[in-house]
Amino acid sequence: MGSWNSVQLEVLYNVLGWVAFVAWSISFYPQVILNFRRKSVVGLNFDFVLMNLTKHSSYLIYNASLFFSSTVQRQYREKFGFNEMIPVAANDVAFSMHAVLLTAFTLFQIAIYDRGHQKVSKACIGIVSVAWLSAAVCVFVAIHRHSWFWLVSCFNTIQVVMTVIKYIPQAILNFRRKSTIGFSIGNILLDFFGGVTNYGQMVVQSVDQNSWVNFYGNIGKTMISLVSIFFDILFMVQHYVLYRPKKTEDHSDPNV
Repeated sequence: MGSWNSVQLEVLYNVLGWVAFVAWSISFYPQVILNFRRKSVVGLNFDFVLMNLTKHSSYLIYNASLFFSSTVQRQYREKFGFNEMIPVAANDVAFSMHAVLLTAFTLFQIAIYDRGHQKVSKACIGIVSVAWLSAAVCVFVAIHRHSWFWLVSCFNTIQVVMTVIKYIPQAILNFRRKSTIGFSIGNILLDFFGGVTNYGQMVVQSVDQNSWVNFYGNIGKTMISLVSIFFDILFMVQHYVLYRPKKTEDHSDPNV
């Protein structure tokens, strides 16, 4: 069973992990607060939120299973090596639980606040339906084969796919409206910081273990950081460069 070689790096790993947890967790609140203040969700893409819930639910299943299940951990080490450390930390599980709750609450806000003419697209409904149908098929296959790590890896794959595509509808909406009003930039700044520190946490573990299995053994966590950072930069460019909000556009909007 893998263990830390450096106490200093272990401490740094834990610090970076919980910093990422705090940044990512707080990142949900600016959008929730913005929706509450405006009593409107116009400008927030509903496809983004629904796919985000699917992504975080899948990621919670993966993180919790790999962190708590000795059977899943054993099958992970059988695949990647018995000296390898489990690539999921307590902060990953805590973040996933919090993310599911806050994303679900954001969907509740969409249901009760002014939506304008916006609605969830048929394409999004189709994508989410296919994702959960695929998950159900994987469950039946895993039960037959007792391939529990393979099963949670399927959920990890779902969350990776959702991570890659979930930002696209919001970026397109911003482009079409030529505005980011209604979409909180505070969310993006915190998400960016969380992505950087999360990636740093993985680097620290790899340096200590002198192994990069941590990256391809948990491709989901790697993709979360890289894809999130890419789209966060895109949203920052949209907000601060391409579609700079004018003071006269919406005085009630904290983004201005």
